[in-house]
Amino acid sequence: MQKREGRRQAVSDHKRELILDAARAVFALEGLEGASLRAIATQAGYTPAALYFHFDSKEAIYAEVLRSSLTSLGAAVDQAVAKTKGPKQKLLAAAMSFFRFYTENPRDLDLGFYLFRGGMKPAGLGHARDEELNAALEAALRPIAEAAEALGASRQKADLLMVDCFAHATGLLLLLHTGRIRMFGASAPDLMDQYVRNRIAQLAKE
Repeated sequence: MQKREGRRQAVSDHKRELILDAARAVFALEGLEGASLRAIATQAGYTPAALYFHFDSKEAIYAEVLRSSLTSLGAAVDQAVAKTKGPKQKLLAAAMSFFRFYTENPRDLDLGFYLFRGGMKPAGLGHARDEELNAALEAALRPIAEAAEALGASRQKADLLMVDCFAHATGLLLLLHTGRIRMFGASAPDLMDQYVRNRIAQLAKE
């Protein structure tokens, strides 16, 4: 009986992963607004009705895909920070690993900012999902603030630095992935590295 239940669960998990893989492909082409459950089902090789066994809406699927992306982001940041010693090195590692993750995974940047097709505009997946996903993003950025506090910054200043690093990284990533950075003959990674090092130096003087 247990073996049978185990097989059923394994089959269900496999189907769920196939649906999520299909959804990533559809969202990459159509975005949240343009995608449909029917398109996702077709890509996965199932009927739309089969999707409802796992997800109640395309927003639920999008949220799951984004949740997976943010989990990978958080793991990348944590891994980079764990390899360093000292708050200065940890702050630099946290900020730069965040930047590198989205440098190497531009579709994840699109996913997180709803940049597919519809362009930049407010979007949401429902209050509860938005809160959960925002918390996951904040958790991935939190090592920046923790390192700043270890350098002597107040909690408020550390949180502001975390937001500043996020905003600076986002701006550079948009310039990088749209090719606009070439207008300035600049390197986005070098500019990000320089920015973080300057902020660390400022903290050390305070």
